[in-house]
Amino acid sequence: MRPIRLPEPEPEPPGGATPEIFAAGPGVAVVRRAVVIGNGCAGAENQCLGLLRALGLVDRFTLYRAIRPTGGINKWLHFLPISFHKLLDQFLRQVFSDTRFATLAQGNKLVQYPVHNCQSFGLSSILEADTQKMVTMIRHTFEKEGPALVVACGRDTISYASSIRCLAPDNVFVIQIQHPRFHLDRFDLVVTPCHDYYALTAKGQQEIPRLLRRWITPQQPPGPNVVLTAGALHQADTAALRFAAADWHAELAPLPKPLVVVNIGGPTRHCKYDVGLAKQLVSSLQNVLKTCGSVRISFSRRTPEKMFDIILKEFRTHPKVYIWDGQDPNPHLGHLAWADAFIITADSISMLSEACSTGKPVYVIGVEHCRWKFSDFHNRLRERRAVRPFTGSEDMSESWSYPPLNDAADVAARVREVLAKRGWTLS
Repeated sequence: MRPIRLPEPEPEPPGGATPEIFAAGPGVAVVRRAVVIGNGCAGAENQCLGLLRALGLVDRFTLYRAIRPTGGINKWLHFLPISFHKLLDQFLRQVFSDTRFATLAQGNKLVQYPVHNCQSFGLSSILEADTQKMVTMIRHTFEKEGPALVVACGRDTISYASSIRCLAPDNVFVIQIQHPRFHLDRFDLVVTPCHDYYALTAKGQQEIPRLLRRWITPQQPPGPNVVLTAGALHQADTAALRFAAADWHAELAPLPKPLVVVNIGGPTRHCKYDVGLAKQLVSSLQNVLKTCGSVRISFSRRTPEKMFDIILKEFRTHPKVYIWDGQDPNPHLGHLAWADAFIITADSISMLSEACSTGKPVYVIGVEHCRWKFSDFHNRLRERRAVRPFTGSEDMSESWSYPPLNDAADVAARVREVLAKRGWTLS
């Protein structure tokens, strides 16, 4: 394993940190806190936390969640804006007096939530997103704690983030991760992957009917407040991998090399496949096992049971192969730190982004099943020489490298730059 080094910590200023919000100098406000607005999707919230890690605010944030009503007919109403969905849910419950229409949480009630991130942040509860209450909290604490960085990700969070900026523009700096499609001027920064603009290419315009473009794709090239990334933001930075390498040393360091980690996702709307891909993966893995020292296989929550059964049946007794059973502790960060190479299904932009941030060999299976912007994402990774197709003819002991993806750090640098233009700085 290539060594992972942490940067030297910045020396603390004499006398310790000052509580003044203008500590950086006259007229310069210091941002020391963040508000995260999530949508309940681990992949989306992980992007917010990844950016906070890069900004040094990961231990100073409050997490709110845009919670959609659940149960009954609500599963058919996810196409509606979340605010209208909630109003309709309340109406239906009043009309039918049926608990099927009960919402997950009411008002500002604390919602118990087990945090499944790769690293624990000590969160035992999460507040339900409420624009007025978030704005009131930010304003009332501004004099003592200074301005707040608001980071949101996902479709359901757009209205909350844009409303907060509209109501408290002098107290917040709002970052929306993932393209909101409309009204980009409602945010201080929009962070989105390059492949979100695939629809503006000649090939993308051929694939997407003109009538639908307005609703599902950006309409104009990136503006001055748009930051483009190669993939998804995540928390697997150098510091996280350094700690994971130590935490998993006893279990992973003694394994025969090369250690090959296989991450298996599941079919999506833009990357459809069936058990045929599992059979293809099994066949290809059997062909390369002779050049592997050891193999560790992990599945995602989206992995179909049939795919899981096929792979488990084939490899559960193989002496070189270990299959994670899904029970805690999650070895994901340990795998990223200790693996010599990765094999990943093409459906997961998050898993590929994390693996490609290590600079280690990444092999992808199932790209031929992807379409639209997923295809564009894979093309860009190939152009960067960050990935190769997994065919089953590889020598897994072969080592190759590339410039690692460093999206979170790049975005963090842009955030600092824009904050400086406003006269703000990060603590």
